[in-house]
Amino acid sequence: MFQKVRRNRVFQDVVHQIQEAILDGRLKTGEKLPAERELVETFQTSRGTLREALRVLEQKGLIEVRMGVTGGAVVRDVGSDQMGEGLALLLRAQKVSVDDLGEFREAIEGHVAELAALRAKPRDVRQLKAILAEAEKYCKEPATHRDDFLHTDQKFHMFLAKITGNPLFIFIIETLHDNIHRYYDDYLAMNAQQMMEDFQDLCQIVAAIEIGNAEQASRVARDHVERFARYMKNGNDRPEAPAGGEA
Repeated sequence: MFQKVRRNRVFQDVVHQIQEAILDGRLKTGEKLPAERELVETFQTSRGTLREALRVLEQKGLIEVRMGVTGGAVVRDVGSDQMGEGLALLLRAQKVSVDDLGEFREAIEGHVAELAALRAKPRDVRQLKAILAEAEKYCKEPATHRDDFLHTDQKFHMFLAKITGNPLFIFIIETLHDNIHRYYDDYLAMNAQQMMEDFQDLCQIVAAIEIGNAEQASRVARDHVERFARYMKNGNDRPEAPAGGEA
């Protein structure tokens, strides 16, 4: 399964070979890697290099290193939690500019709204309207229900992704909306006016989805993201407000 590593890139080769064996299925979920001594002999490397490579693989969520007599490195199930860590960290650390974040969201969320309009069932529309009713209730008292409104807004975007039935869109949208609150807190004033703008956009998206107008749903979603990205970038363009928030 494994080969002797090249001396000029020992560490990277060990990580790469084990990672590829896991991703292409030669090592299955729950399966133990060969014993440390066997791996050292196979790779012809030091125990220190091997252990460091295993630590990297564990940090990536690909293996779990268990202690004890029956311990060892065990292959973990590769799921969205592991795949989302990189994007989540980029967003939490604000390593993506406001412009780039807006551009990405505009493309992704516009397409998600388009697909939702094409694929929504009557029960999906009913659920979207229930979310709207919840948002409208909080919208009437913006000063005291900011966090409730933000949570409802997040739920709306995630449900649109769910309607598409595409696990990649669901994963991306959930990761985005779970991790971009720091941008909103730092750059966006979510006052009563902006909250109402947000709510009206959501209403228009639902109206377009209900009649199956994919073009309109996409346009409203893109315009929505573009406008709030502009608010975030140009502080002077947004109305004065006492609190930060999400769009």
